[in-house]
Amino acid sequence: MTKGNLTIDAAYEAVSPDDFPAMLEVDRYGDRSTAFDKIISATHDHFWDPLDKKYVDFSQKFDLENEYLMPDTFVADFSSAIVDKLNHKQKCKLMNESVRISLSGILHGEQGALSLSASLCHILKDPGAQEYAANQTREEARHVTGFTQYIQSRWGTPRPIGPVLQELLVEMVNSPLVWKKLVGMQLVLEGLAMGIFSTLHNKTNDPVLKRMIQLVMTDEAFHHKFGKIWADRTIPKLDPAERDLIEDWAYEVFSTLLHNSIDAKQKAYIYSEIGIDWQWAQGALQEAMTDNVVRRRMQSSTNIFRVLIRTLLRAGIVTERTAPKYAAYVDMAELHAEGDKMPGDEIAEAGIKYLKEINGGSPELAGKILAAE
Repeated sequence: MTKGNLTIDAAYEAVSPDDFPAMLEVDRYGDRSTAFDKIISATHDHFWDPLDKKYVDFSQKFDLENEYLMPDTFVADFSSAIVDKLNHKQKCKLMNESVRISLSGILHGEQGALSLSASLCHILKDPGAQEYAANQTREEARHVTGFTQYIQSRWGTPRPIGPVLQELLVEMVNSPLVWKKLVGMQLVLEGLAMGIFSTLHNKTNDPVLKRMIQLVMTDEAFHHKFGKIWADRTIPKLDPAERDLIEDWAYEVFSTLLHNSIDAKQKAYIYSEIGIDWQWAQGALQEAMTDNVVRRRMQSSTNIFRVLIRTLLRAGIVTERTAPKYAAYVDMAELHAEGDKMPGDEIAEAGIKYLKEINGGSPELAGKILAAE
């Protein structure tokens, strides 16, 4: 067993990535957890193919020069002095290139999820957990294809990954620790994803993006469940030092991603094209995005960082130790009072119904399938 995995439940037992002989042990094949059977058997009910136009047609056009892909509340620049210097076409450029950066980051994140899921196949010893990881690997691969197709149809190429996100993805993919992979990808990044996907789906002006995001969410809702099963079976049984280790790492990731979200340097090329100095833009953003403004933006139920805090809270990875840190941004009592249903669940349920109609299944079962644990 890899040192430091904090394996409490046998379903998440892992070995070293180079210990393939452990996968060939005769008794292992029959020693299978049933924890993931429902989400594995539901896989075919949310099948879709990003290369098949009956699911999503990327050939539909959108006027990037004159129309916003998203409303101006999506980008912090539109709440700052930056937009006072721009005409309509320049604002469209700023908005739509900002969306390009966001979607490129999602694309890179999906590639990270693909590689991380594949890495779990090498170390998870339980056949059920391993099969689920293999299913998720396949689903993340179609997300990579889907976001690639969309970005190509609108801009031609994605933007390079930012250094902060790259460092985080490399850490998680290369880590031999199951807990860091599951907390980092299945809870932190999937929590962020469900928030931003909900926002994109609900507010985009592009019907192609709206449809693709809904299809992606039909998969992501199940990916989150895999991490939630781990949390439910693991977090309550950890000793305080182990729990603190996970809790502190999760907060560190949250804080790093939050502060990186208003970094103007990653959009320097956009500012240059519309006649804005990126360093001046950074100052304008910092002046506009005060703690009070950030907190107000986090009141939205689909704000990505609010959804992330709620995800960590539901997983037991926010306790009295760290709650005051998160309380600087959200009302923790309000989050505690909310039910288990997450933003995006209804979108995913509607997406599964849509897929079952296309694939010849029974739409009325969609809600029951998504509830599988």
